[in-house]
Amino acid sequence: MNTEYFDPKLCKDNEKSSFVFLMISRLLWDKGVGEFVTAGKILKRKYGDKVEFWLLGPIDKEDPAAVSEEDIKNWIEEGIINYLGISQDVRPYLCQADCVVLPSYREGIPRSLLEAMAMEKPIITTDSPGCREVCKDGYNGFLVKPRDVESLVKAMEKMLTMEKEKRIEMGKRGRQMILEEFSEESVIRKYQEVIG
Repeated sequence: MNTEYFDPKLCKDNEKSSFVFLMISRLLWDKGVGEFVTAGKILKRKYGDKVEFWLLGPIDKEDPAAVSEEDIKNWIEEGIINYLGISQDVRPYLCQADCVVLPSYREGIPRSLLEAMAMEKPIITTDSPGCREVCKDGYNGFLVKPRDVESLVKAMEKMLTMEKEKRIEMGKRGRQMILEEFSEESVIRKYQEVIG
């Protein structure tokens, strides 16, 4: 993980009226897109324009688990999500996000969460292999049950209503985890210890 490229200092202070949950992923059902959108629908009903749900990532038409363009279009029309398409540089979107969410059923180590943590963003992800390795529940984010919308809604609402200072502190702890465990320097150091 290149912590100089993913550096929170790149973000300008931007005052915005709504809280942004961002999900960066290939748009597949098993990445938890359905749960993210359903949670969005529930929270939109309660908080209206105070909260936004952004999806960033490619529609993988070849994959049988892919979310369809039709689904995306319907969610946009319903006013649940903002679909941002794809981007070679996710940093501007990370800067604008208040929390990054990945309700995936299973992962390797999720790069999108590592990048979010490096940019000092608190995360919400599932208590599943790969995801739980980067999130310490209550420390740098929240862990939720996989495939469980209710669990996701509770965690998102907790994040949304948390004092800003506490949320910022969570984000800072996430970056510290990256620097200690996932930065290029720390990975090289670990390899050298093993080779030793």
